Amino acid sequence: MSELRLLALASKVQVGRGDDLVAILLDALNDAGEGLSHHDLLVVTSKVVSKSEGQVVDFDGTEDHKVALVEQESVRVLRRRGGLRITETRHGFINANAGVDLSNTEDGTAVLLPKNPDQSARRLRAEIARRTNVEVAVLITDTFGRVWRQGVTDVALGSAGLRPLLDLRGTFDANGRLLEATEVAIADEIAGAANLVLHKAAGTPFALVRGLDESFFGPGSIAEDIVRAKNDDLFR
Repeated sequence: MSELRLLALASKVQVGRGDDLVAILLDALNDAGEGLSHHDLLVVTSKVVSKSEGQVVDFDGTEDHKVALVEQESVRVLRRRGGLRITETRHGFINANAGVDLSNTEDGTAVLLPKNPDQSARRLRAEIARRTNVEVAVLITDTFGRVWRQGVTDVALGSAGLRPLLDLRGTFDANGRLLEATEVAIADEIAGAANLVLHKAAGTPFALVRGLDESFFGPGSIAEDIVRAKNDDLFR
């Protein structure tokens, strides 16, 4: 892979429950003058997935209600500071406030994470293939903070058609040393790169990624594979 192209796909549609997200995505592609090719990857922000799947709840604007929603969406609260919670979600994600989102949503509502992002990604990928006869990969992404580092970046919550981890264990580095622990989080790297073009207030819920190495693609693996097992996680 010597060149990678990332293109934000704009849409003015205010996605709601039951909306045809594939049709909206394909319209955005068409408006950008783009078609799909084998081994393209489509990034879909988790917010529009959640909205189309009905993961929007009433919110009265109070801190108490926000905390209640966060704890409702958590299986465990790891840290508390004022209204902030560091939580473990039902998906196994460790994040701030269980991913409950109050931005870019209608007044009086909050957006929750998709119930099963990997399943959502598989469903979108299958429907795109049915309508276009092109096999692509799909990533569903969201913004997370990171241990030890300031700022946020996007990560992959759901994946279909992409190997989210590149396992380099058992291979050798440029100096001939055996790599014993190196696994590259390809899906998260792509999500972070796509976030550079998916500006929060620009109405760009999708991105087209073109030029990925063919070895990155393949069925079977899911974004859930990136979540470190509890026994190996020193922070839980």
